[in-house]
Amino acid sequence: MCQTLSRREAIRAKIMVCVEIVDTGYRTADGTASPCHLWTAGDSGNGRGGGYPRMWLDGQVVAVHKVSWTNENGLIPGKKTLDHLCRQRRCVREDHLEMVTQKRNAIRREEANGRRRPQKRRKRVTKAGTREAAV
Repeated sequence: MCQTLSRREAIRAKIMVCVEIVDTGYRTADGTASPCHLWTAGDSGNGRGGGYPRMWLDGQVVAVHKVSWTNENGLIPGKKTLDHLCRQRRCVREDHLEMVTQKRNAIRREEANGRRRPQKRRKRVTKAGTREAAV
């Protein structure tokens, strides 16, 4: 007997056809190993912002990690973005993704790349009540 897949199941199946499960060393917060689902098909190319998985869905090219997240968790609000907790751009496993603000994503990226987070420049108020820039 042939059973028709729901739209959600069909999208999940379309994604999993092009996924290779690889242990990249990522561990969850409780310390258990969690292998990545790495996309093996097309991506967004080289250069700045490149390397993210892409696929055709409903007549347009879409980011696979966003489709995976949306398929399992719902829409991503306009002021939010997805952060790869495993630091693997090609990973499409939805529990390796976290919805965060763009600012939080940038901070995490800098920390992961070994660069220190820039400190906010605070202004000091002198006894006379005037402000001077912090050095």
